[in-house]
Amino acid sequence: MKDILEELERRRDNARLGGGERRIAAQHAKGKLTARERIDLLLDEGSFEEFDMFVEHRATDFGMADQKIPGDGVVTGWGTINGRTVFVFSKDFTVFGGSLSSAHASKILKVQRQALKMGAPIIGLFDAGGARIQEGVEALAGYADIFLENTLASGVIPQISVIMGPCAGGDVYSPAITDFIFMVKDTSYMYVTGPDVVKTVTHEEVTHEELGGYRVHAMKSGVVDGAFDNDLEALTQVRRLIEFLPSSNREKPPVRDSFDDPGREEPSLDTLVPANPNKPYDIKELILKVVDEADFFEISPDFAKNIVCGFARMDGQPVGIVANQPQVLAGVLDIDASRKAARFVRFCDAFEIPIITFVDVPGFMPGTRQEQGGLIRHGAKLLFAYAEATVPKITLITRKAYGGAYDVMSSKHLRGDINYAWPTAEIAVMGSKGAVEIIFRAEANDPEAIAAREAEYKARFANPFVAAQRGYIDDVIMPHGTRRRIVAALKNLRGKHLENPWKKHDNIPL
Repeated sequence: MKDILEELERRRDNARLGGGERRIAAQHAKGKLTARERIDLLLDEGSFEEFDMFVEHRATDFGMADQKIPGDGVVTGWGTINGRTVFVFSKDFTVFGGSLSSAHASKILKVQRQALKMGAPIIGLFDAGGARIQEGVEALAGYADIFLENTLASGVIPQISVIMGPCAGGDVYSPAITDFIFMVKDTSYMYVTGPDVVKTVTHEEVTHEELGGYRVHAMKSGVVDGAFDNDLEALTQVRRLIEFLPSSNREKPPVRDSFDDPGREEPSLDTLVPANPNKPYDIKELILKVVDEADFFEISPDFAKNIVCGFARMDGQPVGIVANQPQVLAGVLDIDASRKAARFVRFCDAFEIPIITFVDVPGFMPGTRQEQGGLIRHGAKLLFAYAEATVPKITLITRKAYGGAYDVMSSKHLRGDINYAWPTAEIAVMGSKGAVEIIFRAEANDPEAIAAREAEYKARFANPFVAAQRGYIDDVIMPHGTRRRIVAALKNLRGKHLENPWKKHDNIPL
């Protein structure tokens, strides 16, 4: 028996070494942690239970029969984050560059299926070079199997991907299907085809960073939802994100004790909106002053900055927040902002997270670039997402709500449950100047007449009371009481039950 136990421990030690000391040292020299070190940081201490430590690939071509390492380039299993079960796989770059074989894929599939069966989040840590070329179609089949599991789990369990090194080819599509993707700055990149292929096909010379670094995907493409300075920060922030999310769509989001008075008033909000309607202010100031303990986890903070999305708590209850940002492009809705917010709203709806919307929007972005880029269809994504959402929806108009953008931003007409406005709110087809220039075109050469008409239009529409008279605004509230009113509204909506008509699935304007 002693010999057997010693052999077991020897095999475990061998598996834990991955590609060996030399490759582990090379990994550390690049500023990256190993697959197992990452799991240790992500999960509660001592909670990790590993699957398939001794699995090896079964390939024999191109000398692979003589190159076998236990674990085959990915560490899989489950553990806890703050006591809650999560499943995890962590690609090991020290073993065959983390490339995916049939056996490697089978390990990932096992934890994917187990997570779905148990109703627990799954977190993938990516640091890999794509498909294992020596296995050919077997590797490609493994990717497709993983993609299918990602798709079936979508909307059932939270799926989070963290790109912590190279991520190419098939390895980028699995993260793309998941709910959130994060990158590590300067040590990670992701692309469908690498610089060498790009040069061969298009004759374009480009670096890994220029092609798929965090600046590309966190700031321009919007493919990833955030980038962090190093492995430690990335994993710490994933732990923080998990705290806002339910384990599956069968559970409610986790409520936590809050030490922030739900009835707390914030007098400074009474002067947040400038007297000059063209002067910007920071909508994040409003968010931080009304949520519990100023704790706000922002999603995609560097992409489409004209709209702010993220998670917070109100009286301990997780909420999703969507807010126009007047500091960037006056908070206008464009293609990127619409895509970003629509995806966030749909996630919240899938996992029963109430949505709070702060509105200060002058309309949709005009211009040929936006129209040619498909603003109509992309803008319709946000409209569609809000309209189909059945979770509690609370909306607050702080200042401008003009044109179709008023409708889109969780208006009463899209089944907004409770819609508030501050006294500074203006709800109209457009701003007074533009409206008067159209309505009173014949008086355009008379400045005094136009000025009088503009004052008349402002008096009629530059306030929230017309909408309130129609019942489109449930109440006009004082800014300092915003937190108290939203908390009360959330309590009122806890018993909400709303179902959409039966359908196999909808046809969102992708």
